[in-house]
Amino acid sequence: MVVAAMFLGHIAHAESAVGGGEGRVSSPSPPAQPLPLTLRGALAAAVEKNPDVLLYKERIEAARGQVQTQLGAMLPNLSSTVRQTRQTQFRGTFGLDPVRSHPFSIFDARVSASQNLLSVSLIQRWRASREMLHVSESESDSRKFDTMAGVALSYMEGLKAMGMVKMHEANQSVMTDLLGLIKQRQRAGVATGLDLARIEAQLADERQHTSVSQYAVERAKLNLLNLLALPYDTPLTLTDEFHPDVLGQPAIQTVVEEALKQRPEVIGQATRVRATELTYSSITGERLPSLVAQGDYGLIGNRWNSTLDTYNVALLVQIPIFDGGQREGRIAESRSQLRQETLRLQSIVNHVKMEVHDAMAGVTAARDQVGIAQAGLRSALKELELARERYAVITASSHFELTNGLTAVARARENLIEALFQLNAARVNVARASGSLDRLQ
Repeated sequence: MVVAAMFLGHIAHAESAVGGGEGRVSSPSPPAQPLPLTLRGALAAAVEKNPDVLLYKERIEAARGQVQTQLGAMLPNLSSTVRQTRQTQFRGTFGLDPVRSHPFSIFDARVSASQNLLSVSLIQRWRASREMLHVSESESDSRKFDTMAGVALSYMEGLKAMGMVKMHEANQSVMTDLLGLIKQRQRAGVATGLDLARIEAQLADERQHTSVSQYAVERAKLNLLNLLALPYDTPLTLTDEFHPDVLGQPAIQTVVEEALKQRPEVIGQATRVRATELTYSSITGERLPSLVAQGDYGLIGNRWNSTLDTYNVALLVQIPIFDGGQREGRIAESRSQLRQETLRLQSIVNHVKMEVHDAMAGVTAARDQVGIAQAGLRSALKELELARERYAVITASSHFELTNGLTAVARARENLIEALFQLNAARVNVARASGSLDRLQ
């Protein structure tokens, strides 16, 4: 809620800066302040502002209306009418001289009521509508988690792109220092123009990669703004960093059991199976007799101040006999739908188990990649340091050792950033697979 309030305040400030200057000379507006965004803040804002999430919340309200409709079919139905008529009636037989009455008035005020006393079909329909309400809630949770996962992965993409920018800038800094060293050796007649051209080409390549990574940062921020339903000119600052490791990972069977209990897809489909069972029961319940009470009470006379009270009370037992086989056709259709939903539940359970196993395998592989990348970076940095010392001290040292060291460091840094991204993306995938995205840090 705090993060959403910050977002709304930021938007309101921008709108006031645009539309509040009518009637006076506008002064240059100060640049918008960057909006700090943590991963937790992004996830909370997505739940509150994403249009897809809000759409599914509205579907919950529609399902509540359906429950109220089915409940109303079992509650008393009251209606009233008040009628004042002026009429004539036909008297006699058809022929050459038809006769009609003189005009007369009738006043009729009446209250009618009906109540379903016993209907298995209506009761089961109402229970099925309640289960479908729970299905809508589970579908809303599923959409919410999908959106949160998209936000988290976009956030990780932004951190990766920011890391690539820093990496290329660090490479440029090292290459600039080495460029000065080569120029110094060239003035002493030791280095050649080819050595200088090689390092300048590498430096230009790093600058180009820096530009590409800066665009990747902006693209990731635009994706976040889109998912959070914020104006695209909102300046974002991603404040979190990559987690270097995943600690305390539970056993895979524990994660699978947790996923089957928490995943809204599993919960929603199991609820849908129960709703389909109740729908099937409601249709088969149409074979049973139902009991309905009806009645009305009113005043009737020639004028409203000259009336007599009348009433009518009835108890109806409705016994279905034959409807041309329509009911049996709907029963067969509902039975097939129940089997379909049961098979779909089995498919969803298998898919959830596969997602959990895949996400856990991804975490294991990413942790190994991070360890290998960290060791590779240490070795590459040591290689570059030794090559630099050798190039600075030994006159006959080859320039290729230096450029190879630069290439190795650049590749090792990129491997480490990619491995950290894969590890943190795997964290998101495990949280989504287990249904615990709301606890992701």
